[in-house]
Amino acid sequence: MKRANSLQQTGRMLLAGVFLAAIVAAGKTSTAQSSAPTNAEKLGFPKGKKILLLHSDDAGMCEEANLAVMAYSLKNHVQSAAVMMPCPNAEEMVAWAKKHPQADIGVHLTLTSEWKSYRWGPLAVAAEVPGLIDPQGKLWPEVIDVVRHASPEEVEQEIRAQIDRMLALGYQPTHIDTHMGTLYGSAKFLTVFLKVAQEYQIPANAIDLSNPKVAAYYKQAGYPISEETIAQLAAYQLPKLDNFTSVPKGSSYEEKKANFFQLVNALDPGLTEIIFHPSIETDHLKSITGSWQQRVWEAKMFSDPEVIRFFEDHGIVLTTWREIMKRHQSNN
Repeated sequence: MKRANSLQQTGRMLLAGVFLAAIVAAGKTSTAQSSAPTNAEKLGFPKGKKILLLHSDDAGMCEEANLAVMAYSLKNHVQSAAVMMPCPNAEEMVAWAKKHPQADIGVHLTLTSEWKSYRWGPLAVAAEVPGLIDPQGKLWPEVIDVVRHASPEEVEQEIRAQIDRMLALGYQPTHIDTHMGTLYGSAKFLTVFLKVAQEYQIPANAIDLSNPKVAAYYKQAGYPISEETIAQLAAYQLPKLDNFTSVPKGSSYEEKKANFFQLVNALDPGLTEIIFHPSIETDHLKSITGSWQQRVWEAKMFSDPEVIRFFEDHGIVLTTWREIMKRHQSNN
């Protein structure tokens, strides 16, 4: 029960935008000067640099999310985003991406439907994935519900359906990742996630758990991290992240920015993905989620001159999944 409660809480923390902040805080005491090269260095990025992959989650969930993602891309402030393919506005996001080749768009593999009145079901035939479906005929609301009820075979069928839907719409996703961290909620789900990524040759947000502090945080958060899991990720043949975190919350926009600066300053050198959930402000967004204010602030944060100047002043290198995979392919 303790692990179940931890997984449920962690899924909500990811949604709230504070997932893995503890890793970053712990990073101050980690061995940044380790002789082992970071995953960033293996990809040819400069040694000792912080390489950030800024990533907009939840594209396709609603029009408000799509418009925020599109605006960032057109300004060339944030290119990376992932689409929730079971959601109502997924196809319009993919259609836009096809016309804007600079955008770095992936599939936000979605196995949960977390909002009370705004929900979605699977893309796979419902009768073939009954363990993914709650009594209302939608995807389960919490990560732990999926872990309890769904089989790895059902999970694999659904994530393949989501990737195949984007491919059928004529767009090659640059990456895949996991909504609410669900595919890290079970060792068997992670096996499926990494297998599918390598089969399609589409990089997943695979986190290098050979760093003991990163692995320790996942264990503390309730994830089923074992030596087998660590070895499984070590054997994964596509690019890996050195760290993964999310934009912290704030009680005001200025506090949110300050918390973000503190987070980045605490990071060790290497490749870190930082996720957030930008959306434009509307009454519709407010009716969907109580996190609307954080999402609205996140829709303007990375176009803020102060944030842009912070990256420049601190020598931060920004990248995308498209660039990461290109570097990986040139090295292999």
